[in-house]
Amino acid sequence: MAKVRVGMVGYKFMGKAHSNAYRALPMFFPGSVQPEMKAICGRDPVGLETARTQFGWENAVTDWKELVRRDDIDLIDINAPSDAHKDIALAAAEAGKHIFCEKPLALTLEDSREMLVAAEKAGVKHMVGFNYRFAPAVQLAKKLISEGRLGKIYHFRGVFLQDWIIDPSFPLVWRLQKEIAGSGSHGDLGAHVIDMARFLVGEFDEVIGMNDTFVKQRPIASAMTGLSAKGGAGEELGDVTVDDATVFMARFENGAMGSIEATRFAAGHRCTNAFEINGSKGSIKFDFERMNELQVYFTDDAEDVQGFRRVLATDGAHAYMDAWWPAGHTIGYEHTFTHEVLELMTAIGEDRQPVPNFVDGVKCQEVLEAVDRSIAERRWVSISEL
Repeated sequence: MAKVRVGMVGYKFMGKAHSNAYRALPMFFPGSVQPEMKAICGRDPVGLETARTQFGWENAVTDWKELVRRDDIDLIDINAPSDAHKDIALAAAEAGKHIFCEKPLALTLEDSREMLVAAEKAGVKHMVGFNYRFAPAVQLAKKLISEGRLGKIYHFRGVFLQDWIIDPSFPLVWRLQKEIAGSGSHGDLGAHVIDMARFLVGEFDEVIGMNDTFVKQRPIASAMTGLSAKGGAGEELGDVTVDDATVFMARFENGAMGSIEATRFAAGHRCTNAFEINGSKGSIKFDFERMNELQVYFTDDAEDVQGFRRVLATDGAHAYMDAWWPAGHTIGYEHTFTHEVLELMTAIGEDRQPVPNFVDGVKCQEVLEAVDRSIAERRWVSISEL
């Protein structure tokens, strides 16, 4: 059976999600090219060794440059903080390694384009981590739109709402520092909604936006893991240098209208990654907090039964579900990563680029930066300007 030897940089929130996907793939998709979990990389030797043992990696290294140089590695998985993406990806491409990089692809559009050029020049496979595409209900949404069953698309309405930093005493984690994260809710959450809009509706034409940072300073974090951290009132304060919330309107190249909101200050919303799409023949609605369901409405239904219907996307007719459980037995967040890794491994086996790849990462970055420019200049900005 074909194997792809993986070296992974990062071992916390996303490192656990990726590791779980690599481990699940052989059990549930045994016919695919299989990942071999060779080495995991991180800066803290103690935490790294704990993760290596817990996640099931063969060995661990604290220098990503050493990892990239190794002859027994075929694929570099990058889920370290955003400021590390570019350097690791460029080195991996130069070493002839395939690359799987978490979103957003880079801190800036310029950096993301450089990463794409390097990967294309090296002839390696490259993938960007927009895992929400891989929920079966989202795949059903794509199918309905592609088959024309919603008709002409008029509206895309998307939000990603969280509330995990609404307490002003929550510490200053790296995601709130522009030099590390690149942006706040816009690049972290909004990037997923932008990718979803591109995947389902098409390319953006122009945008106009607004943003705000509601809490300007926070206690310096003494420790952080994933979306949690230690610190508290009375500690030294540091500046928050990213947005807490960004909202923008958009026009798509196909004429559809769009609105996108990303915030970490929506009390009561833990992970409301949701969209509604309206077309001439019907509408669909999705909310990741109910990720197995797609709400579907068709205008040609008989008048006495018109209305949104709940489609539970767990039958064998739905993408990926024949590999999992009987109909009605739902799946979760971690399964989107397994499906994502399946696409990556299948693409390597078929000698094609996986989707989404660095091209999609660059196009997402174009929209992110167009919105930032529109906010700075208080005007509509065309994507073509970038």
